[in-house]
Amino acid sequence: METQISLVQQRVTGWRHFVLSLQHFIAMFGATVLVPLLTGLDPLVALFTAGAGTLLFHATTSGIVPVFLGSSFAFIAPVLLVKEKFNDLSYATGGIFVAGLVYLLFALVVWALGVEKVNKLFPPVVTGPMIIVIGLTLSPVAIQMASTNWSIAIAVIITVILVSAFLKGFWSLIPVLTGVVVGYIIALISGQVDISPLQQTAWLSLPKFILPKFDWAAVTIIAPVSIATFMEHIGDITTNGAVVGKNFFKHPGLHRTLIGDGLATSLAGLLGGPANTTYSENTGVLALTKVYDPRVLRGAAFLAMVVAFVSKFGALLRTIPSCVIGGISLILFGMIASVGIRTLVNAKVDFSKAKNLLVASLILTIGIGGASLKIGPVELKGLSLAAIVGILANLLIVERKEE
Repeated sequence: METQISLVQQRVTGWRHFVLSLQHFIAMFGATVLVPLLTGLDPLVALFTAGAGTLLFHATTSGIVPVFLGSSFAFIAPVLLVKEKFNDLSYATGGIFVAGLVYLLFALVVWALGVEKVNKLFPPVVTGPMIIVIGLTLSPVAIQMASTNWSIAIAVIITVILVSAFLKGFWSLIPVLTGVVVGYIIALISGQVDISPLQQTAWLSLPKFILPKFDWAAVTIIAPVSIATFMEHIGDITTNGAVVGKNFFKHPGLHRTLIGDGLATSLAGLLGGPANTTYSENTGVLALTKVYDPRVLRGAAFLAMVVAFVSKFGALLRTIPSCVIGGISLILFGMIASVGIRTLVNAKVDFSKAKNLLVASLILTIGIGGASLKIGPVELKGLSLAAIVGILANLLIVERKEE
């Protein structure tokens, strides 16, 4: 694994580095700008804080974890609630700033416990189903986007398959970007592309940065969401490590990835952007291309910061039809779920044992089924609730000894 990664990294230079970074940028773009569009925040600020937050994360984690941080969907509901209550998004960004600081408390707890105790909470029978849940819970979003035009979505999927399976050299490393380009051309020829945003947008513009305001009521609405995203962070870092073949819990350490995520979120709140989180879309690109060089992700972060000021390029990306992104997402999210299965296979988890069956089944059904549990202002659902239930089940269920 290490040799393969090293060989790939030696090829990632010059224009190849730019193209691979562009591929990661396109993979995260849609979701990152969607969150501010839904909440009323500025999409250009979201792009800038996503890029700056990613660079801050890499600096905190010694630059060895190949992740990209984009807008978190978990904070949409509380941000809208604060917006309605105060009629001022500055109070929401103040809550986001404090939510990032909560991550630092989690990092302190993880550091105090030690990596050995943390790893005991996440054996393969827990992490494997968690990774599967990440991929499968995202799949309905991909289906919804692809269903706007299945013909184009299928053409994108076929392109990605053909590039991955039959092309060699550098082309084999950019199946996602190739699929997007082919799908966009087909959509353009068939009249499925609305170019009006491109025509109406100026070349350059300044992101609408806003300073945070603080109110205890707003903070108590938004900051507790960090409890749920803490579990999502663990799942994302576990998935990323499984794809790359490294234990990031041990090095650079889960406490440092939490610090990086928290600082990125606080930076976003300080500048008026949505909370940040590690992106599964980019982990899917890693799994598909097997290019694990963190410098490529930092290149994508730099692109995001530049595009935040070059609004014409951002408008061009917004003209990409949802069916094109849906076709790409179907593959990327499926790749993540497949990594979860691979984790179980590589660890040789014995499903003839009742305990393993129970733990895995609880994580899968709760995570994919959409179960939720609300405790005061905190709502645990999806992966966060499934992970907590899985950890507790693994600790509490006694394995029956063989006679």
